[in-house]
Amino acid sequence: MSDARNGKINYVELPARDLSATRTFLEAAFGWTFTEWGPDYLAFNDGSMNGGFHRSEKSASSESGSALVILYYDDLESIRAKVLDAGGTIEKEIFSFPGGRRFHFLEPSGNELAVWSE
Repeated sequence: MSDARNGKINYVELPARDLSATRTFLEAAFGWTFTEWGPDYLAFNDGSMNGGFHRSEKSASSESGSALVILYYDDLESIRAKVLDAGGTIEKEIFSFPGGRRFHFLEPSGNELAVWSE
């Protein structure tokens, strides 16, 4: 019998210059939970997926060729406001694309993420 996880994305790791600021931002904006694994690693759970942040002076952005992590939220305007209130920076304002709308933002360690909605 085959494991249903075979071939599926199971975990995502991103760099973070400031683990504490990244954690505080993602807790406030999206309600993620975290587990610290020493001073240089922070694991997260977003309610459906696990991942982690490793201490690094680098950051992930689509411009530099890294994968873009895209979150879903049903009310794009309200989550945009929450991202700003939590300390995020808007990288690309809300725009339409076939199938929906989205915006891109930077979290405090400089990683680019996006949020989309139908």
